[in-house]
Amino acid sequence: MVTLYHKDIYRRISQLVEAKKEHKSNQVALEASYTTIAGLTEIGLCMSKKIEGMKAKKQQARESHLECHQKLQAHVQQIESTIQEQQLTIKTLMEENTSLLQAIQDIQEDNGAPFYDEWEEESEKEREEDPEEEGLEEIPVGEGEIVDE
Repeated sequence: MVTLYHKDIYRRISQLVEAKKEHKSNQVALEASYTTIAGLTEIGLCMSKKIEGMKAKKQQARESHLECHQKLQAHVQQIESTIQEQQLTIKTLMEENTSLLQAIQDIQEDNGAPFYDEWEEESEKEREEDPEEEGLEEIPVGEGEIVDE
C-alpha cells in the first residue's frame, strides 16, 4: 500500500510539475500576447490620429477649393460685365460715328462740297499734279557722294 501511495504521490508531483511548466508557458504566451496587443493598440491610435489629420486636411482643401472657385466665378462675372459694357460703348461709338459722318455729308452737300471720299480722291490728284514736284528727280537711297568740307 505504501508503494501505491508513493506511486500516486509521484504521479501527482509529476502532474504538478507538468502543470507548472504549462502554466509558465501560458504565462509567457500571455505576456507576448499582451505586448502584441499593446503594440497593435498603439499603432491603431497613431493611425486614428493620422486619419483624423488627413480628414481635417481634406476638409480644408475642400473649403479652399470652394473659396477659390467662388473667387474665380466672381472674376468671370466681372469680366463678362466689363465685356458687355465695352460692347455697349463700342455700339454707342459706332452709332455716334455713323451720325457724325452723316452730319458731315449733310454739311458738305449744303455747302456744295464733294463727299469725303470724292474730296480725298481730288486731293490725291492734286498732289500728283503739283508742278513744284515735277522738277525734282529721285535719288536712290545709298547712291550719291558725301562731301566733307
